[in-house]
Amino acid sequence: MQTQLESHRDALARCRRCRLGRGIRPITSPAVNPRAMLVGQAPGKVEAGGGVAFAGRAGKTLFGWLERIGIDEPTARQTIYIAAVTRCFPGPHPSGRGDRVPSRTEQERCADWLDAELRIIRPALLIPVGRLAIERFLPALPLVELIGTKRTVEHVGGTSVVIPLPHPSGASSWIYQSENRVLVEKAVDLIADELGRVDFPALN
Repeated sequence: MQTQLESHRDALARCRRCRLGRGIRPITSPAVNPRAMLVGQAPGKVEAGGGVAFAGRAGKTLFGWLERIGIDEPTARQTIYIAAVTRCFPGPHPSGRGDRVPSRTEQERCADWLDAELRIIRPALLIPVGRLAIERFLPALPLVELIGTKRTVEHVGGTSVVIPLPHPSGASSWIYQSENRVLVEKAVDLIADELGRVDFPALN
């Protein structure tokens, strides 16, 4: 797996399919022999130069959730393969608020990178983060029916347990509502339980 991932990362880092602009580079993951994958939506402005996913404010919230179950950020980055539906910053939203949602064409151009990772890693656990990533693997249901649940899902790489998380961005008020915080905590507990089942090294 390690050799395959190294070749994959090198190819992904060179990708310029969408020609989004100078200085915009794909994010990659340094994880070695991962048993779990975390799939985000798309990098934000902070990540525009490529390399590191969830490097901004949303990342602090996300890694804060994982720290609650004993996985700090450096450990998470080395043991969980962090991917995304699209790998490059799509640019700001025309309204000036937040980032632009990647177009359907951009999502299609990027899809085979994720498919390749699913085939290489064959993750026991998949953690889609945010609506775009969640709907890549799960039905288009309200977040209150998805967060805090787990499902077994078939994909191009085989079968994985899928435990979704909401997007940790401050642009959404969903995660700050008290009843939804309870669902997020339940989801994080489910992630801890599932990682324990696969002898996740950070929990041993």
